[in-house]
Amino acid sequence: MTSQMAAGRSRAGALASGIPAETVLRVSGLRMNYGSTEVLKGVDLTARRGEVIALLGPNGAGKTTTIEILEGFRRRSAGEVDVLGSDPDHGDEEWRSRLGVVLQSWRDHGAWRVRDLLHHFGRFYAPYSKTDHVRPHDTGVLLDLVGLTEHANQKIRTLSGGQRRRLDVAIGIVGRPEVLFLDEPTAGFDPRARRDFHDLVFRLADEEDTTILLTTHDLDEAEKLADRILLLAGGRIVADGSPDQLSSLIASESEVAWTVGEQRHVHATDTPARHVAELYAQHGEDLTDLRVSRPSLEDVYMAMVQRYESGDAERAADEFTKEIR
Repeated sequence: MTSQMAAGRSRAGALASGIPAETVLRVSGLRMNYGSTEVLKGVDLTARRGEVIALLGPNGAGKTTTIEILEGFRRRSAGEVDVLGSDPDHGDEEWRSRLGVVLQSWRDHGAWRVRDLLHHFGRFYAPYSKTDHVRPHDTGVLLDLVGLTEHANQKIRTLSGGQRRRLDVAIGIVGRPEVLFLDEPTAGFDPRARRDFHDLVFRLADEEDTTILLTTHDLDEAEKLADRILLLAGGRIVADGSPDQLSSLIASESEVAWTVGEQRHVHATDTPARHVAELYAQHGEDLTDLRVSRPSLEDVYMAMVQRYESGDAERAADEFTKEIR
């Protein structure tokens, strides 16, 4: 078993324990106008301690605007926002010390060495260290966490794109945040770095109870990482649920594939369990290579986007959310 699979099972068990988790992020009726253009039209969302949430949506849907409002970097037009017990519009330095932010990209501090820069940033969090939550991360431990130990003494401008992205993540978590915002965090990662990052996300959520809100265009990544997925379109959250919950909401048949002898068969059905039972009753041990494919997160996403683009975002929101509210 890979470390990622083990971490995923650990988190699933914790979430299923029935112990209610503290709500650390609450948004109600969030609106944002840019001149006469209304980008956010009443966004509602919550997040619990230790929860990983993926915010998805087409370009221009308002994902980055939403994140920036929650971080306190952009002032909203209307609505109520509470992050860790404070309104981000009025968050002080102690409040900010509890947040971590990983932007899509930045290119400052090229002359610094990796270890020195992380140590420098870490010093800003030290005054907010507490007995039960020591800040910052030890620099050596952090370098190991993000896979940069071998590059600790390199100047930042000499790092590859993937190594620089690892450093971006390290800067975002140097203060051991309670809430971490990740904007396209694995852009530029190779498959190995992507897998290591997924392990890190699981570790932060499991072992440190970090709440993570990420944006990504990688639907496979969202499905692997997120406890809940929010789909944002037309200025509203039009779907909110686990990957399995969202997949069950669209009217689409499952595909059952199987082999009998050397003959391969494929059948579409809206009652896959019944069809599989009938196959076993008919073929018994001759039935091999059985596979059932349900509607994927990509199917859900595309259905939502198509309804939004057709101008029917209101109906999309009602239909996608009524079964899981």
